[in-house]
Amino acid sequence: MTNNLSVVINADAPQVWTMLREPSRVAQWHGWQAEDLESEIKEIYFSGDVQEAPDHTSLTVHGGDTFELHPEAGGTRVSVTRGAVDHDSEWAAWDEDITQGWLTFLQQLRFALERHPHGKRHTLFLHLTGGNGSAIEKLGLSDLPAPGEPYQLTLGTGEEISGKVWYRTSHQVGLTVHNYAEHGEGLLVVADHPAIKDVRAEGDGSFVIASTYDLGAGAVDAIRQSWDSWQASNYPSSEPAS
Repeated sequence: MTNNLSVVINADAPQVWTMLREPSRVAQWHGWQAEDLESEIKEIYFSGDVQEAPDHTSLTVHGGDTFELHPEAGGTRVSVTRGAVDHDSEWAAWDEDITQGWLTFLQQLRFALERHPHGKRHTLFLHLTGGNGSAIEKLGLSDLPAPGEPYQLTLGTGEEISGKVWYRTSHQVGLTVHNYAEHGEGLLVVADHPAIKDVRAEGDGSFVIASTYDLGAGAVDAIRQSWDSWQASNYPSSEPAS
C-alpha cells in the first residue's frame, strides 16, 4: 500500500474543475465541518496567490501545492504535487500531516463526485491523541479486503456496518457505509498519523471523518453517541468530537 496523491474520478474534467472552483462545492469534500472551514477554503483555494491554468487543467493553491487534471479512460485523473517545503520554516513540522490530509481530501473529492454530486454532507470529526495506539487497529479495520471489494463488520464502536472498501494506504482506510446515508452510502475515513514529530498530536494520534448524507437528526445523533462512547473509552484525553 502506497500513499499516492492521485485518484481517477468517474467524472469529466469540467465537473472536477467546478468542485475545485466554487466555494460551496469545495465545502462538500475538503476537510470536515468546522467553524473555520469557510475561511480555510477561502485562504487555500481563493487567495490572491492562487494560480489557474487558462485551460482549467491545473490549479496551484495557497502554499504552493498543485492540482492537475488529466482526462483518461474511466474519467479524470486528479493529482496533487506538493510544493517545495522550507524545512527551517514553521510549516516543516506539518509537512507529512498536510500530505496525509491531501490524500484524504482527494478521496473525499472522488466520493463526492461519484456518489453524492448534488448532496450535502454532514460530518463527524474525531482527532484522537494520548498515546493510546492505532485507531485502525482498535476499530477492527486492520484486515480488510482489497479496495472495491465488499465488507461487513462490527466496528469497535459497536456499529454494524457494511459497504465496500473505498481505498487503503499505508496509514489510512476509507469505507463506504450503507447506514451513513438515506440513499446510497456515506464515507468513513480512519487515519493513523505516521510516527513523526507532530505539534498537535505530540508524535502520535489518529483521526476519523464520518461523512453522512440526508440522515435525520435521530440517526445522526445515534452515530455520534456511538463514536463519543468509543472515544471516551479509548482516547479519554482527546478533545470532544466535532
